[in-house]
Amino acid sequence: MSRKYAILGETLKHTMSPPIHKRLFELRGREFEYEIVELTASELENKADYLNSMCGYNITIPHKVEIIKYLDSLDESAKRYNSVNCVDNKNGVLTGYNTDCDGFLQTVYAMGAKLSGEVLLVGCGGVGRMIAIESALEGASLNIAVLESDMPLAVQVEKEIKALKPDAKISIVLNTQIDLSKHYDLLINACPVGMYPKSNACPVSDEVIDRCDAVFDVVYNPCETLLVKKAKEKGKKAVGGMAMLVWQAVSAHKIWDGDEYTNEEIDSIIDEMNEIVKRDFK
Repeated sequence: MSRKYAILGETLKHTMSPPIHKRLFELRGREFEYEIVELTASELENKADYLNSMCGYNITIPHKVEIIKYLDSLDESAKRYNSVNCVDNKNGVLTGYNTDCDGFLQTVYAMGAKLSGEVLLVGCGGVGRMIAIESALEGASLNIAVLESDMPLAVQVEKEIKALKPDAKISIVLNTQIDLSKHYDLLINACPVGMYPKSNACPVSDEVIDRCDAVFDVVYNPCETLLVKKAKEKGKKAVGGMAMLVWQAVSAHKIWDGDEYTNEEIDSIIDEMNEIVKRDFK
């Protein structure tokens, strides 16, 4: 039986969702459709019925919050962030999820890193906010490093975390004042520094990288940022942002169809998608 899925967003010229989801469907022998639906915020209302006739769909900027009014219920992950990036339609009941959380957590654990120790997070806006909260909930001793202009954002995130986990360990510092007396189990870059076309920039100094066991950079273009490259050269575990994109898509397939995948299958898709980025996103 043919089923229809989609990615919903406003500007989707460079979206990686179609090739990722098509590969995941192929691996399980599913001949399902996956289309791109580009809408402005004002067009969403007129298209909601069409979207909700599908078996499921993904959502990206700027519709992650606005879509909620058209759904019947929210998973805990979506409630936590008041943000939906995956909708499942089971017999006409529409449920919203936030699989970015799963994508982040699975990426960290698949690379063999841990969130229960000292975690240094650079940037906490957008995806960084989710990473900060999820890391703290996983038991991290969280060190957030931000620009001075983003200090209010970091303070707000700290309040959100404390409301969820009053005993959370959190410190906030300026990017230029990262504590080099500490040893960090994991360094996470959640800011755009190092993203194409300014690929020769690195969000932290070599001294900071030296203090870390593992590195995760949310940037996926270039596939190997300067941060990831430097970390690997220093013998650290290091992974780029494509892993998180693929893992959050894997989570959507489990929600939609109950499909599960081996780490080897997921690694192969990450490699395939990185090759597409190298070929097409310049």
